[in-house]
Formats: sequence, structure tokens, C-alpha cells
Amino acid sequence: MGAQLRVYKRRIRSVTATKKITKAMEMIAASRVVKAQRKVAASTPYARELTRAVTAVGTGSNTKHPLTTQAETVTRSAVLLLTSDRGLAGAFNSNAIKKAEQLTERLEREGQEVVTYIVGRRGVAHYNFRERTVAESWTGFTDEPTYADAKKVAAPLIEAIEKETAEGGVDELHIVFTEFVSMMTQTALDDRLLPLSLEEVAKEAAPKGEILPLYDFEPSAEDVLDALLPRYVESRIYNALLQSAASKHAATRRAMKSATDNAGELIETLSRLANAARQAEITQEISEIVGGASALADATAGSDR
Repeated sequence: MGAQLRVYKRRIRSVTATKKITKAMEMIAASRVVKAQRKVAASTPYARELTRAVTAVGTGSNTKHPLTTQAETVTRSAVLLLTSDRGLAGAFNSNAIKKAEQLTERLEREGQEVVTYIVGRRGVAHYNFRERTVAESWTGFTDEPTYADAKKVAAPLIEAIEKETAEGGVDELHIVFTEFVSMMTQTALDDRLLPLSLEEVAKEAAPKGEILPLYDFEPSAEDVLDALLPRYVESRIYNALLQSAASKHAATRRAMKSATDNAGELIETLSRLANAARQAEITQEISEIVGGASALADATAGSDR
């Protein structure tokens, strides 16, 4: 019984130490998700208005541009997958990777060649382990992305969309990221960044009664679109990076809270088992003392006779 009691006490100490770690990680994630949520709220209006500006230019001119013009035959598409550098976030990374794989399968069924770009060590490790080709990857900034990081990610994608497919370029640009809906809900999404769907933007604006303004373009609509292309891609990628970061922190907070609660329940269970083992040990000791005293009394009574 003594050995079993020592085992229970050792496990209680181990689980208690783990509980302290998960509780600290929960608190850190909770503080970070608030900051990330504020950045998402600050960047979203800019990305939305920039999209509206591009839409206004596209609908107000007949200029063919990779930003707004759909290729007659789409032969190659780029997919940008946003994951995190760290784990301990529940199904956050697996959901994003699954969404990217579903998008890739759909594009390949349509006869397109898919070029994959990845942000985050988890996504890179997943594709490397399965020996899948990755055009380019970025790591080290997923917890707190900056606009400079978004520009670094956007640069090769803009270069690819501006090239002809015969020269290694792409016809479409898709992005897979996790949208931050609330502290309890984060949803993996796939969205087509380029070419911009003018009809979808118009439908989104119609129910709100919004009317896109009319512009005169100087020197030309094509020059305006050339200037807006990198800004549009960078702002959308930056917003997606912030959404992904906020979602990751929220998922980590939820996972660590669950781990802390489970550790507390396990400590209670082990404490009950330890108390039962200790009580059994005490009962055994009392039984041995009573038995020894009874035997001693019997021996004393026999000697008296």
C-alpha cells in the first residue's frame, strides 16, 4: 500500500505542474487574442474600402487587367495557405490545411495546375512530411504579423500574377486562412483574391443600398489599377494574417483552458485514490496492531495457566 500511495502522490505533483503551465499559457493567449482582435478591427475597414476602390475602377473602365479580368482559360492557380508556427491550438492548423487540400483537389479537377505558398511552420512541416512541392514559404511571424511581413509574402504572388502562364505565372490567386468570428468560433475559409469578382462585390453592396462612386482616372484606368494591385494584395493578405493570428490565440486559449480543467479533474481523481490507499494502509496497520495485541494477550493468558 505504501508504494501505491507514493505513486499517486508523484502523479499528483506531475499533473499539478502541468496544470500550472497550461494555466499560464491560457492567460498569455487570452492577453494576445485581445491585441490581435483590435488589429483585425483596425485593418478590416481599410481592406474593405480598398476593395471598393478597385471595384469602382474595374466597373468604370473597359481596361483588361489581371486585377479585375478573368482569364478565358485558367491553367495555373496559386494557393496561399496561412497556418501558425506553433501548435497547442486544437484543430486550428488541421482545419486550415484540410480546407487548402479540398481547394487544391477542386482546382485540379477543373484541370488547373496548383502552385502552393505557405505561411507558418505547421503547414510547411505538413507538406514537407508528405513530400509535396511548395513554391515558397515564410515562418517566424505568425503570432504577431506586421504589414512588412504581408508585403514580403505578397511580393512573389504579385510577380506570379503579372507573368504570363507560359513564363511560370498564374491566372488566379487563392488564399486559405482562418477567420476570427468570436472567441469561441473560428472558421477556415478559402477566398479568391485575384482576379477580383466585381459581381460579388456589387451584390454585397446592393442589399445595403450602397452606390459605387464614379471616378475620372488620371492618367488612365490601367495606371490606376497598376498602382492599386500591390496595395490590394498586401492589404488583403495582411488582414488575413491578422485574422489567422487572432484565431490561433483564441484556439490556444480554448485548448489550454480545456487542458487545465482536465488536469484539475485528474488531480481530484488521483487525490481520492491516494486517500483511499492511505485509508487502506491505516486500516491494515490497525488490524496488524490489534492482531498482535490479541496474540500477546493469548500468550500471556497461556503462561498464567
